[in-house]
Amino acid sequence: MTKEVLITIQGLQFDIDAETDEELDQIESIFPGEYYFRNGAHYLLYDEIMEEEEASIKNMIKLREKEFTLTKKGTINVQMVFAEGRKTMTSYITPFGNIMIALDTSRITIEERENKLKIHIDYGLEANYQYIADCHITVTATERNES
Repeated sequence: MTKEVLITIQGLQFDIDAETDEELDQIESIFPGEYYFRNGAHYLLYDEIMEEEEASIKNMIKLREKEFTLTKKGTINVQMVFAEGRKTMTSYITPFGNIMIALDTSRITIEERENKLKIHIDYGLEANYQYIADCHITVTATERNES
């Protein structure tokens, strides 16, 4: 895969206490970014601009086997580790205060092709020790076509 990529992030949150698996929230964001493969790990780098903020948030995704790490630096600071079969905790630091979050990752699947990398993650989300939802996120990196 080339260095310049488009990164698509799609997420779904479901409430398992509901009588039906009703969708709570769906997001999709697309960012231009950079891809690297070093020392057995995939790296995706991209900037995220918040609507109310002028400064961007620097994002780095690192994927090595069944562990996916998302690091954000800027107005939001966090290092979220999704490790298959493990529950991890971190402090999500925002301008409005800190939130303790837990990520209980049940499954990570990876589809790797010559010009595409696709990562699926299923996890349970807790905030301040309270269950929020079962979630699914898909991160796709595809080569950016320069026309």
